[in-house]
Amino acid sequence: MRVVPRVNFDILGPMNMHSFPNTNELVAANAEYAEGFPDADLDVAPSRKMAIVACMDARMDIPSMLGLRNGEAHIIRNAGGVVTDDVIRSLCLSQRALGTAEIVLVHHTNCGVSGLDETALKLELEDEVGVKPPWSFEAFGDPHRDVRQSAQRLHMSPFLPNKNHISGFVYDVGTGLLERVDL
Repeated sequence: MRVVPRVNFDILGPMNMHSFPNTNELVAANAEYAEGFPDADLDVAPSRKMAIVACMDARMDIPSMLGLRNGEAHIIRNAGGVVTDDVIRSLCLSQRALGTAEIVLVHHTNCGVSGLDETALKLELEDEVGVKPPWSFEAFGDPHRDVRQSAQRLHMSPFLPNKNHISGFVYDVGTGLLERVDL
């Protein structure tokens, strides 16, 4: 069992130290991490010149599953790994300001967005808060088809200069393996 050092909660400001147990553990873990911080001299541009767009699913440890180290790739995550306007914005900066040239899409099996009843959820939200959300949840059935749709959105964007090296995968949360998707 890893021992986490005690944190001086006085520096966190006026709050009950028991109010946020997860946050308190994160702050303690960060203090331990910072003691031997190895990455102070990493370049702002990713060394592998790649960006990865993936789902936010907590079961996916993107660097570990792809054998990446800190500083090697930009990792952009959201629910479903959907290529949204904000993902395009991030990729645009990644390519134009920080030199990335390759995009890797990673969706996965057993996704929380898969099979979601988007209409029902939007109606539930509208009933609760009085307005429908202006965005789509991007529910889907087949992660392979969704990877191809994401790649198509990238190819259609006029803001991305580097679209010749796009690859897509579906990660199996049961086996840990990636399956390449033909784009």
